[in-house]
Amino acid sequence: MKLDELISVISSALGSQINQSMLAESLGITRQTVSNRIKNDSEVTVTELKKAEDFFKIKLVGENNSDYEIAYIDYYTDVFASCGNGSIVFSSEKKKLPLAASMIKGYSKNKLYSMINATGNSMSPTIENGDKLIVEHWNGDQIQDNKIYVFCYNNEFFVKRLSKNIDEIIIKSDNPEYRVRTISSKSFSDLILVGKIVAIIKPLD
Repeated sequence: MKLDELISVISSALGSQINQSMLAESLGITRQTVSNRIKNDSEVTVTELKKAEDFFKIKLVGENNSDYEIAYIDYYTDVFASCGNGSIVFSSEKKKLPLAASMIKGYSKNKLYSMINATGNSMSPTIENGDKLIVEHWNGDQIQDNKIYVFCYNNEFFVKRLSKNIDEIIIKSDNPEYRVRTISSKSFSDLILVGKIVAIIKPLD
C-alpha cells in the first residue's frame, strides 16, 4: 500500500478526510517526509500500518500481519437503511471508496460489497444512528442464525438480526425496547435479502 492510498483508506474508515500532517503525526515522522515518500511511491510497512491503527483507532492489518489489500467498494451516500421502523432512500449516486480489506469480515474478491448509512436506534448499541454499514450482497446462501442482515419487507428496508426456523423467520433487534417479530412461511416470498452486514464503521466522536 502506498502512502497516498493509506490516506484514502484512513479517510474512508473515519468518514472524514485526513491530511499529510495528520498521517505524519500518526507515524511519528515529519509532514515533509510523508510528502517526499508519496512523490517516490513509497510503500507503507506493516509496522507503520499498526501505528496508524493505534492512532486513528481503526483496523488495517489482517491477522497474518501482512494482509493489507485494498478493497474498492461502492458507497451509496444517499441510501439509508433503517434500524427502526423501516426507511430507505434510493439514489443512483455512488462513489468508489478504498477500504482496508482486513476491515471486512471474510473479505473475498469474488463477493460484491457496498456501503450504506444506518439510521435509527433499534440495533443499538451494536449499530448506532449515523454508522456506515458494509454489506456483503446476498448470493443465495442460507440465512446464518443471529447474523445482522439488510432486507426489504413490504417495500421497506431494515437492518436486523435474522434466524430461520422451519416455518418462520425471526427478526430481532439489539435494543431491548423493540419487540421480536416473525415472518411466517406464507410471507417468505415478500422478504428480499439485500445482504449481510460484515463491517460497521463508527463516525468520529
